[in-house]
Amino acid sequence: MIDASGARRNGSIAKWVSIVGARPQFVKLAPVCRAIECHNKQRALPRIEHCIIHTGQHYDREVAELLFVQMQIPTPHCNLAVGSGSHGVQIARMLARLEPILIDKHPDWVVIYGDTNSTLAGALLAARLKLPAAHVEAGCRSVDAGMPEEQNRIIADHLSRLLLAPSQSAMENLHREGIGVKDDLHGRRAVMVGDVMYDALLQSLDLAEKNSDENLGQYGLEDGQYYLLTLHRVENTESPDSLRTILEAIGTLEFPVLFPVHPRTQHLLQTAGISLNRALRPIAPLGYLEMLALEKHARMILTDSGGVQKEAFYLGVPCVTLRDKTEWPETVELGANRVAGRTPESIRQTIQENHKKDWGESKPYGDGRAAQKIVTELLAAGGH
Repeated sequence: MIDASGARRNGSIAKWVSIVGARPQFVKLAPVCRAIECHNKQRALPRIEHCIIHTGQHYDREVAELLFVQMQIPTPHCNLAVGSGSHGVQIARMLARLEPILIDKHPDWVVIYGDTNSTLAGALLAARLKLPAAHVEAGCRSVDAGMPEEQNRIIADHLSRLLLAPSQSAMENLHREGIGVKDDLHGRRAVMVGDVMYDALLQSLDLAEKNSDENLGQYGLEDGQYYLLTLHRVENTESPDSLRTILEAIGTLEFPVLFPVHPRTQHLLQTAGISLNRALRPIAPLGYLEMLALEKHARMILTDSGGVQKEAFYLGVPCVTLRDKTEWPETVELGANRVAGRTPESIRQTIQENHKKDWGESKPYGDGRAAQKIVTELLAAGGH
């Protein structure tokens, strides 16, 4: 009988660690977990041992646990419970609590997802511990270096060994920065695999649709007769004035605006005493399936979330992005998404414009098999 260390030396076990901590990362993780499970069921070698580390960056525990259940994600190895706090405090907690685990696990791959502080912490520690990192959703750029998410993306990309890009545009961004080109002096490899969030949506939409009528009825809404709003980005929630300005503009719309309120946004609403127009209907954060169903039947989606922009695109629902720039330019180029900025005038004008309702069969983010390709690439690259 061979022990685990011997099995790893003989190439029969691959040991991976995924680091996640926020809602979009749970969605991205789920298809990867399914692809790993599929690989292991086929009894193909090497067998993948996959450890999930939840940093606890998403501190709404009830919603986080609901997402793990709905997405059928295996129970995390541990929850670092870093919670909220300033960027410095949050990242410091992650680094301190994550380091001994990575030293103990010594994985073949550290897999990081997206653009959160959890991604940044994972990339930094992997580099310092000389562990190879693979970045899922590599190469996305909003070209706004002031955004924390943009800073996290750039650092994670430059510290990772395997860059798993969601689109050709993302690949081009990496190549412009000298990442993954043939003469990359750091041995980094970039490959276009597609968007795992598209995988997740395709795998979940039928189940989400089963309860769509019940979801609409619960909020007194009719198909195509409401807007769906999400707001959580720092630039929109760092000051009462920023948030109040956006909400006042949206509160003048002719249809109800359903507003699942992010914990950060809820805190600012309460502490600043911001009141909402009657058109706005605030509700608690939703599970993934409930959110998908409400997105699919909305008249239009208003958001500052990168993930929600893409989900709107996949579902064929017009989207208005409440930011100055987006890291998903393909959605804008194809007419599915319009970037409104953050002034009342530009928001109202953009919402009232005629929006394209059919962006055809364009598939800039792959074919819905990104997770399978990610597993294939990780196995081929080998790690240590």
